[in-house]
Amino acid sequence: MMMKSMQRGQLKANDRQCSAVLNANSTRSTSIVNAINKLVPATHASLSMKNSSRRLQITTQAVAEPVIQSPGTAHSSGAGTRVMIIGGDGYCGWATALHLSARGYEVCIVDNLCRRGYDLQLGLDTLTPIASIHDRIQKWAEVSGKHIQLEVGDICDFEFFGEAFRSFNPDAVVHFGEQRSAPYSMIDRQRAVYTQTNNVVGTINVLYAIKEIKPDCHLVKLGTMGEYGTPNIDIEEGFITITHNGRTDTLPYPKQGGSFYHLSKVHDSHNIHFATKAWKIAATDLNQGVVYGVRTEETTADPLLINRYDYDGIFGTALNRFVVQAAVGHPLTVYGKGGQTRGFLDIRDTVRCIQIAIDNPANMGEMRVFNQFTEQFSVNQLADIVSKEGKKLGLDVQVVSVPNPRVELEEHYYNAKCTKLQALGLKPHLLQDSMVDSLLEFAIQYKDRVKHELIKPAVDWRKSGTKVSTMGAAVAK
Repeated sequence: MMMKSMQRGQLKANDRQCSAVLNANSTRSTSIVNAINKLVPATHASLSMKNSSRRLQITTQAVAEPVIQSPGTAHSSGAGTRVMIIGGDGYCGWATALHLSARGYEVCIVDNLCRRGYDLQLGLDTLTPIASIHDRIQKWAEVSGKHIQLEVGDICDFEFFGEAFRSFNPDAVVHFGEQRSAPYSMIDRQRAVYTQTNNVVGTINVLYAIKEIKPDCHLVKLGTMGEYGTPNIDIEEGFITITHNGRTDTLPYPKQGGSFYHLSKVHDSHNIHFATKAWKIAATDLNQGVVYGVRTEETTADPLLINRYDYDGIFGTALNRFVVQAAVGHPLTVYGKGGQTRGFLDIRDTVRCIQIAIDNPANMGEMRVFNQFTEQFSVNQLADIVSKEGKKLGLDVQVVSVPNPRVELEEHYYNAKCTKLQALGLKPHLLQDSMVDSLLEFAIQYKDRVKHELIKPAVDWRKSGTKVSTMGAAVAK
């Protein structure tokens, strides 16, 4: 009983953390509905809304002719496959939602909008001026003629999520909906607990929804290459065959998460693996590398569709941060020795990998694991690439080493396998000079929006404590 009480208390705390965002969103949604309904004759759009204390549903249907031409893909048409995207307002989720919608999949976004709430908490902002999720979806309907359903709520609230899941009845559910920053999880005890509770409980709720409501729904879960750590042996795709004392078995690859965020992903993988065995559901765990870039074919169709671009020390990824630093004349901040090596991929490949996983589902009772990246780079290599390309554009790019705020090896062996997605048809967009040039030009376009005080790392793994650190958590002292 005490444990249940603690869990209920934690979930209520999580809800309170996002309540300001959700309450403001609910009020704003009503005004959006009224405004759009007045324009129905001109836009040929219709909008309906259900609103309660637990559930907000917005449905947009447009009948205009599509203007985006879909290139050939794994299945060139989604053929009406129903895909629920949890976390569809985020960096990878938004790009994926549009990619699938453009190709004929019936898409439903489920999101509690807490990613926007983190920015409000910590004084962060995306480099790009992103529109509200409601305006994004409406604009997508106008430019593409495609319908995206929206459910605003928290998947940790099973009453909300079960109803949303049952109503949409997905064939596949893509789960991006987690707190995804290692530094955020290390700010203080409160955010460590929030990260693990939010991520682990949310995933368990998704598993139960599949089991109880639609057992043949395929789960496509976004994991991270960070689950593996940096072992001194090759990293296989999810499983490794071991011979020990004369006996051989194939086991899940050992996990060595480097933050409370990464460890939440490890717990997710174990829970999914257990559920596939116990309940015979189908799951694909995508251990994704570090994503870079901002443009996809769909997000560039209109300014209101532009994706977010994080450059700060909490949510910004290495290459995206370096590009912004170069654009504003700030030295590139290499953590420690800079030999930290990771897998990377273009966001255009992220959305393609998701589609491939959906189009080629796992078997019932199987949890398969794909390592989702296309190239490996060290931090020093990335800094060299950005420095070289920045100088071609006339930028004075300097590189400096700063004390590493993380607890990690700074020089190590790293060789991870990534063949399964390419065997299913992925044709990678490799990091080339033109791609870095494009990113630099993009960052220069929006450089007036950069908050310089957010560039340096402010969260130190060794100093994470019980005192709540909200004011100044994103600003290095």
